[in-house]
Amino acid sequence: MEPILLHGFPLGSSMGLVAAFEQVGQPYRLCRVDMLNEMKNDAYGRLNGRQETPVLITDKGAVLTETMAIAAWLAARDTKRRISFDPRSPQADRMHQLMAFVNTGFTAAFTPLWVALEAEDEKPETLALLRDFGRKSVAERHEKLEAMIGDTPFLAGDRLSLADTTLIGVARWAQFHQAVDGSAYPKLAALRRRIEAEPVVQYALAIEDGERPAGFGACVGHLPLAEVISRFAA
Repeated sequence: MEPILLHGFPLGSSMGLVAAFEQVGQPYRLCRVDMLNEMKNDAYGRLNGRQETPVLITDKGAVLTETMAIAAWLAARDTKRRISFDPRSPQADRMHQLMAFVNTGFTAAFTPLWVALEAEDEKPETLALLRDFGRKSVAERHEKLEAMIGDTPFLAGDRLSLADTTLIGVARWAQFHQAVDGSAYPKLAALRRRIEAEPVVQYALAIEDGERPAGFGACVGHLPLAEVISRFAA
């Protein structure tokens, strides 16, 4: 069977994995998950107990969760090195370093802002504290990432890699939460423009919006969430 990637919307971090699967070019399927209405229930919890996306159903029918684990699974099968690098190369080391930074501290910095958004019944002063702390955390992580960006067109070299696709699904949260002034980080802003211009990223954004673009032919179908749960949930 083809692997099935469950990706979330709106503004899911897993959008980048859709782009990565498409870039690799090997057959896969997609399952689009409404994170606001389809995820926080026992049915989905049988698939992923943490009730999060992304989730990968591998070609062996196993359930694999967590962005870094799914990215590693994909890199191991990227035999033509379309989205990764030789595992022993300096480019691979840099790719994994930046993926780890984005997936840990950079992503986690937004947590107080998401909590404030969802905690409608909290006191105004609590929400204000969360937002203030969140914006400071996001700004601090933006500063660190800005300093880490080198002089290559993409994070780990001259072409798109898993470091870029890991970043692009999360970086847009800054605008959504109005957390920072993007112009204060010119290297990151330019990098984002280059990543977002990539055809596979444009494809992934269209998929996230509910469209069905042709892409490059690697995606062989879309499955409803109910079918995936009935077939693969524990």
